[in-house]
Amino acid sequence: MSKTRKFRLGAFIQATGHHVSAWRHPDAQIDAGLNFEHYKEITQTAERGLFDAVFLADSPGVWGGTPQTQSRNGKIVHFEPITLFSALSAVTQHIGFVATASTTYEDPYNLARKFASLDYLSKGRAAWNVVTTGNENAAQNFSLDRHPDHSQRYERAQEFVEVVKGLWDSWEDDAFIRDRESGIYFDPDKLNILNHKGKYFSVQGPLNVGRPPQGYPAIVQAGASEAGRELAARTAEVIFTANQTLEDAQEFYADVKGRLAKYGRSPDDLKIMPGAFPIIGRTESEAQEKYEFLQSLIHPDVAWGILRNYYKGVDLSPYSLDDPAPELPGDTNTNKSRLKLVTDLATRGNLTLRQLYLSLATARGHRTILGTPESIADQLEEWFNNGAADGFNIMPPILPTGLDDFVNLVIPILQKRGLFRTEYEGKTLRENLGLRRPENRFATDRKNERLVVA
Repeated sequence: MSKTRKFRLGAFIQATGHHVSAWRHPDAQIDAGLNFEHYKEITQTAERGLFDAVFLADSPGVWGGTPQTQSRNGKIVHFEPITLFSALSAVTQHIGFVATASTTYEDPYNLARKFASLDYLSKGRAAWNVVTTGNENAAQNFSLDRHPDHSQRYERAQEFVEVVKGLWDSWEDDAFIRDRESGIYFDPDKLNILNHKGKYFSVQGPLNVGRPPQGYPAIVQAGASEAGRELAARTAEVIFTANQTLEDAQEFYADVKGRLAKYGRSPDDLKIMPGAFPIIGRTESEAQEKYEFLQSLIHPDVAWGILRNYYKGVDLSPYSLDDPAPELPGDTNTNKSRLKLVTDLATRGNLTLRQLYLSLATARGHRTILGTPESIADQLEEWFNNGAADGFNIMPPILPTGLDDFVNLVIPILQKRGLFRTEYEGKTLRENLGLRRPENRFATDRKNERLVVA
């Protein structure tokens, strides 16, 4: 197996595509959110392109807005990720599945059980995207009056992840003897009871699913606030992040990788993969035409809805879209890192409100790249070779055609340059990402105790 550093690629699949008005595009699968054959097609396309994984964002509630703006949202309904990926695991062989689940609105035991099951069904291709949930509307779906504070959500998340990992270690890898002759099904000495009692959770265990094939499904995170960076350094193995400039991406990359050592981790233990929204044309002018057509699909109600999502508590009625963007709120209890990114975007470019919503309509603050297949490859390679990325989370503007274009046109260029695999390296997602398989904490503790006694 080649030791040359290569791209890691995730296919971020979002129903009709990532553009805010993707569903209105004639190439989009208009009922994508609830169409299994659509997800099957794009997942098999990503596997044909040798992507590491497909990634599905999720929220335990409908995002805010008036009924008028919500009625124009083509992404408002979609499958629950674990359910969808369980079905997709049966029609694929190599590609991994990154499912989003919330530490604020899930239960550790149920979540550990679902992800362990997905790892078995997929033969070691599951990953958990750990989110604390920025959607304030979720609270009332779970008998809460208000969304918990940002700091509390992250404190809870740290304990939540540790509980889930402990439950995944309930059974040691060789616990199940299944010896018909002796009548012994499992070795009781290799069953571990968690007995966790913490600030937020009291969980006895054990889990009633065996230790996942990967030890733990890969741990993915997307937060970039101070609390998010610290949680990532402590727990994440992949980060999907949003950066607009090379300098910002380099700062994030160096900062998070620099935090790993205090948790006994090395830089290779964490893969940083910024989002990239590629618009691909046979010529630069064709790519620009595609971009402009997409932007023309945005209804004015949707444009104002995008802006109000970030200008919470600000009266925008005195403004026109061609006015300079007013100062954004200084803080939020939803997504702090995204608010900062949008604020930097607006102030760095002295944008009007129109320019701001057009910038956000494509990839919600992730990097938009336009050009020929060669130009797209150049732009990705620049970040990869300059301390800004270990790979990318590709966000097709339109699905399925946007992913088709990337696989058919850009992947061969990356392969020719020696930057991307020509075949899968392993059988599990961890093997393909170059991530180590974690040891069982209880087995390790016993081994260390024996060494001390000896």
